[in-house]
Amino acid sequence: MIIVVITCKNKGEAIKIAKRLLEKKLAACAKILPPAHSLYLWPPKSGKIAEADEVMLIAKTLESKWEAIEKELLTLHSYKNPEIYAIPVSHVSQKYLEWMENELKQKT
Repeated sequence: MIIVVITCKNKGEAIKIAKRLLEKKLAACAKILPPAHSLYLWPPKSGKIAEADEVMLIAKTLESKWEAIEKELLTLHSYKNPEIYAIPVSHVSQKYLEWMENELKQKT
C-alpha cells in the first residue's frame, strides 16, 4: 500500500483528479485537505521564492498502481511540474488492506 500526495491549485482540481482516480480504480480512497499556503523555489534555477494557496489531495492505493497514477496525473494536472509523490505504508490493518485490494480489482 502507498499514500500518494498530490498538490492541486484548488479544491475543484483536487475533486476532478480524485474522481478520475476512483473511476479508473487507480485509488480506493481520496481525501482533500484544507488549503495550505505553500512556499517554493520557482521558476527553476531563478532563486526566487514563490507563494501560493494550494490544496493537498491524498490518495490511498496499491504500489502496483503507481505508474498508471503518475501517467494519469500528468495528463490531468494544471501544473507543468506537479508535486506528486508516494509514501510507502509499513503497517495497515488487514481488513482495510483487503477492502482496498478488492475495490481496486479491475472488472473482467
